[in-house]
Amino acid sequence: MAKAFPGASQEAARKAEEYARGMVTGGTLFEELGFYYVGPIDGHDMEALVAVLKNAREITDRPVLVHVVTQKGKGYAPAESAADKHHAVVKFDVVTGLQAKAQAKAPGYTKVFATELIKQAERDPTICAITAAMPSGTGLDLFGQAFPDRTYDVGIAEQHAVTFAAGLAADGMKPFAAIYSTFLQRGYDQVVHDVAIQGLPVRFAIDRAGLVGADGPTHAGSFDVGFMGALPGMVLMAASDEAELAHMVATSVAIDDRPSAFRYPRGEGTGVAIPERAAPLEIGKGRIVREGTAVALLSFGARLPECLKAADMLGARGLSTTVADARFAKPLDIDLILRLAREHEALITVEEGAMGGFGAFVLEALARHGALDAGLKVRTLTLPDIFQDHDKPELMYAQAGLDAEGIARTALSALGADIVAAAGRRA
Repeated sequence: MAKAFPGASQEAARKAEEYARGMVTGGTLFEELGFYYVGPIDGHDMEALVAVLKNAREITDRPVLVHVVTQKGKGYAPAESAADKHHAVVKFDVVTGLQAKAQAKAPGYTKVFATELIKQAERDPTICAITAAMPSGTGLDLFGQAFPDRTYDVGIAEQHAVTFAAGLAADGMKPFAAIYSTFLQRGYDQVVHDVAIQGLPVRFAIDRAGLVGADGPTHAGSFDVGFMGALPGMVLMAASDEAELAHMVATSVAIDDRPSAFRYPRGEGTGVAIPERAAPLEIGKGRIVREGTAVALLSFGARLPECLKAADMLGARGLSTTVADARFAKPLDIDLILRLAREHEALITVEEGAMGGFGAFVLEALARHGALDAGLKVRTLTLPDIFQDHDKPELMYAQAGLDAEGIARTALSALGADIVAAAGRRA
């Protein structure tokens, strides 16, 4: 390398060679940080890898970084040939690689989101989509097939995804940042500083909201309601079924003066009909799904079917029950909340999120308007204050008390055991 720099000092040439090598291997960066850098080496050559690791173990005067390069799925033909390299598989045949996926009864929420966004983008050329290395997981692989020039995969860099979306919004585009709830946490600083403070109309599609079964606590979408709902100007929605999700995609497209977000769970929908052309919702307005008199169940998100089942259980015990779909955690439907408080003995909020979210927002609103002064019995059902171990989703929700039985049990407890018989006589 020194010969390539005639007239330069040997030291300058040595450094030039070192930095040129670092551009290829990354070694210079880590060596400047005090690491002993080894690599890159072939991680599939086990004999060489073991030898390197044994040698690295003998270096005791500084930290060692061994740069190992591997190929996902290498050595297993079905994974090597699969587009997703068999990432996040269910039970499968080890010989053929075929996965034993159950036949879906309804379209998945992720696919509904992608389909609706494609519909909107066909009519609006300013709509674009951003993913952080999760095109298939967020459904943006479908959007990318339809609009390759309007789809951006920024890699595992949620912070950049959010700031990039802010830049696009500032330039007149309508960016949808589709990010798992648990991964959006990584970009929260950018959500605050680059989007919310600027009042930019970035649309956040928050996938995997709530519990995620076998993916476990690292992937559970537990905290986004609290941290997104805390931001001034944010519009925050949660879909109770796939038709509602379609309306919320349309709503976010229509919001062009502030940021918005809508959350939806993993898995298939409820099987309701989806409108051919979904209309935007009125901002901050929920809906009454079932009218009652004694108990009000106010659901935010996909626990609505369980609330309806709980209402049936309470009805069988003589308790007439109202079921409402809040739709919005921010801005809240204050008129709806105060009506439920005024016309019922107990108000139960239900959400697929941690404490400090929708239920806390409702309690604050009730207190601010004096609705707690008359003895209203309020309970907020949230995910428990633990990191739940992975399990079947239905068992996890039962543990959290967010299934129909848990919701009904909470309502009965709020009213007191002695009121059940009396309620039957009043009905």
